[in-house]
Amino acid sequence: MDIQMFGRISDAFGPSGFEEDVVRTIAGYCKRYELENDAMNNLYARMPGAREERPVIQLDAHTDECGFMVQTIHDNGVLGIIMLGGFVLSNIPAHTVIIRTRSGRRVRGILTSKPIHFMNAKERANQELEIESIYVDIGATSRQEVEEVFGVSIGDPMMPDVNFSYDEENGICFGKAFDNRAGCACIVDTMDKLYEERDALAVNVVGAFASQEEVGTRGVTVTTQVVKPDLAIVFEGSPSDDFYFSATQAQGRMKGGVQIRRMDKSYISNPVFIDYAIGLAKKYGIKYQETVRRGGSTNAGKLSLFGGKAVPVLVLGVPSRYVHTHYNFCAREDLEAATELAAQVIRGLDPEMIRHICRQDILEGC
Repeated sequence: MDIQMFGRISDAFGPSGFEEDVVRTIAGYCKRYELENDAMNNLYARMPGAREERPVIQLDAHTDECGFMVQTIHDNGVLGIIMLGGFVLSNIPAHTVIIRTRSGRRVRGILTSKPIHFMNAKERANQELEIESIYVDIGATSRQEVEEVFGVSIGDPMMPDVNFSYDEENGICFGKAFDNRAGCACIVDTMDKLYEERDALAVNVVGAFASQEEVGTRGVTVTTQVVKPDLAIVFEGSPSDDFYFSATQAQGRMKGGVQIRRMDKSYISNPVFIDYAIGLAKKYGIKYQETVRRGGSTNAGKLSLFGGKAVPVLVLGVPSRYVHTHYNFCAREDLEAATELAAQVIRGLDPEMIRHICRQDILEGC
């Protein structure tokens, strides 16, 4: 894995609906592929030399990150906001954000709420937050200053103000938006691993970087219609659970290997596809962990239902600590386990295995 690539993708500005910078950054690392984008900020990277007779495997990851949007500008100069994606409200105050204005200017702001000094006894005892009581302070003193001096307008997007760094000694990445810039980097790395072998593959490989996942998996609704996949691999920056459960219960431990998802709120996996992937992980010594999630969802939910047919989808997660907050950790070895497994899965596909995964042999012998 090119960690510098991952870092630049992580740093890119891209709340839901405003992923242009992410698209351009990824495209810069995909120049040898056939690139296309659409009006929704979805990006497609096709392996050259595709043949019509081969089935298509879609590699999916979403480009957007949780962020905010300016909803109101108050007379005293603070900004009211709405969330783009799912933050826990108590994680929001006291951090900084970067606002992108309509002219492209970057403005730093502080997420704030009512200071304890100004709370009455009832408010101090019950400090429940509402998004309507959380503001962004950019250092302005009036609405006029916000608009005319800072150039900030209603509808301007904002992202967490965090810069990527890499601890080489311990193999730990620090930054923002690992859900799901980790997955985006995995698509690029997987396609690069397969590039020289593309003519020998049994499938056409298409990387589909989907927008707006955090606001209802909207982008993948479009990418599946464009790609028309027969199979798919979804890469995710999955929430690490190693601090919240015992060692025997945890299913998403950092440095525990690629996470293979069997179920979440929107998707029950194809067991044949998973058995095939686990067999390859064991064969090639790729570290992995399996998970059954009570909540959460990925693009797999919609991908698996494309076009009135059942698309087998393999969900590969990179365990990432503190997703949907400003700051994340993940391990380089988990990133590389995800891409190595994906590459081996694609290399090993042949017509018989594809037929088996798609359950086209289920009625044989009946």
